[in-house]
Amino acid sequence: MARHNVYVVLLDPAVLRHRKFRQANPVYVKGRPCVYVGMTGLTPEERFQNHKRGHKGNWFVKRYGIRLMPQWYAKSNPLSYVDAQKWEYELAERLRGQGWAVWQN
Repeated sequence: MARHNVYVVLLDPAVLRHRKFRQANPVYVKGRPCVYVGMTGLTPEERFQNHKRGHKGNWFVKRYGIRLMPQWYAKSNPLSYVDAQKWEYELAERLRGQGWAVWQN
């Protein structure tokens, strides 16, 4: 059943101050976006709000999350759990391939 969503959150470039984030993105091209890519059984909007509130959220998103980037996921959602897992990974790799800094759990 298709009830999972992949989402992308734009992060403030200040996230690059964190060594752990920089080390996860060795091919980052300066000036390109920093993002978080995730998947959820909620709507992307609900999940983003949970991140910002700190409810089962990622610390980078809570502290540096600016907004959702639906242009990268809206046409693909909703998906089955297996397809969402696959698309989350593929999308993160695609963005990394464009020089973006990407964090995913």
